[in-house]
Amino acid sequence: MKRYASKRRATKVGDWLEMAKSLAGSGKQIVLSTLALVQASSELGELKRYVENGEFLIEASDLGVVNMCAERKLPFVAGHALNCYNAVTLKILLKQGMMRWCMPVELSRDWLVNLLNQCDELGIRNQFEVEVLSYGHLPLAYSARCFTARSEDRPKDECETCCIKYPNGRNVLSQENQQVFVLNGIQTMSGYVYNLGNELASMQGLVDVVRLSPQGTDTFAMLDASAPMKMALRHCR
Repeated sequence: MKRYASKRRATKVGDWLEMAKSLAGSGKQIVLSTLALVQASSELGELKRYVENGEFLIEASDLGVVNMCAERKLPFVAGHALNCYNAVTLKILLKQGMMRWCMPVELSRDWLVNLLNQCDELGIRNQFEVEVLSYGHLPLAYSARCFTARSEDRPKDECETCCIKYPNGRNVLSQENQQVFVLNGIQTMSGYVYNLGNELASMQGLVDVVRLSPQGTDTFAMLDASAPMKMALRHCR
């Protein structure tokens, strides 16, 4: 459960926690993801409420949240927004309470294999799970500026939460009219949907958790129609 812009507060912390409890009642493991870019003291107070929820695992998208969890001796997921590229960094995060690492989307399979070999050498490979984003637009960058507000010639402080009108973001086209990026609030994403459906079987032994970033209700139809995805998901948690 994730959001990136702090001004998208139509759903409050209490609302998210109620939804989490409802989903947990159906046997799901719930992970509450935090902001990737913290810009105000009010946001720190909100992050503290998430971290101290007392029931659900937290995904740290910012090192400040890592510190909050470590101070409270709480386990956490290291989100893909953290710049974690080597085994030494993973070892540090493990000491702070990391139980799962979501690989940054810019890293390759070869990089993952090499990194896990490094973890074997350090004797930490079996101390954490590996998660890989396998379907959805790739989150590429975050900015203090709101691209959606800018596209409507609005200042960020007077944006009127115009991003709500574009639930899937706004497309950015090249001069050749090709889709290059999708801008969603402060987030820049890949123009096209990333899909590792045909690679999931080869992830066995490397990846413990497959992350799907839904693209509306059509995602369910895609899962039903994809034989490789359905088969691989039986083996990946």
